[in-house]
Amino acid sequence: MPASIDRITRLALPAALALAFLAHPARAGIAIGDAAPLADVKMKNVDGKEVTIGGLAGKKGTLVVFTCNHCPWAKMWQTRVAEIGNAALAQGFGVVAVNSNDPEAYAEDAFPEMQKRAKMLKLKFPYVVDATSDLARAFGATRTPEAFLFDAQGKLVYHGTVDDSPKDAKAVKDAWLRDAVTAVSAGRTVTTAETKALGCSIKLRSKTTS
Repeated sequence: MPASIDRITRLALPAALALAFLAHPARAGIAIGDAAPLADVKMKNVDGKEVTIGGLAGKKGTLVVFTCNHCPWAKMWQTRVAEIGNAALAQGFGVVAVNSNDPEAYAEDAFPEMQKRAKMLKLKFPYVVDATSDLARAFGATRTPEAFLFDAQGKLVYHGTVDDSPKDAKAVKDAWLRDAVTAVSAGRTVTTAETKALGCSIKLRSKTTS
């Protein structure tokens, strides 16, 4: 792992801040129990086709993960996000990864790089462009990665981070996102409905005025 990533992790995740994962910060956007906003907005997938969150919804529910290519945090979690997403898809969930970053800020977040990343990770679900960043704004998503899990009724039942160990998958003690998917799939209540999303800030595209 690059030294820069290791340093970021050591600075951002001291043991004394472990409880920060369970914080519930005030934010704009949706809350537990809400439906997915802008579910009919078309977004370009890495295969060139357009999809919508509503059109992707599965019988068991829908998982939406805001992520990107350049962020060290997204890179640390990307394999687990791919595994959780692919497994959820097989269980009857709709799954989509969303890149809301402005590629003008980081060239690594451009569409061709998204296509390469999806292939590398063997994503079986769409990885789409939020071309206006309005989906991130509507959800209240601010970090990469940041997960939103909706149940079969379309209600938000989990929001937050992937797990408690971005640096080391083998050291995970609380697999919040994976556990939430398992609970919803089995028809159970999600034990921890919200955790603090940790990661790089989403580099939103500028709002245009007419």
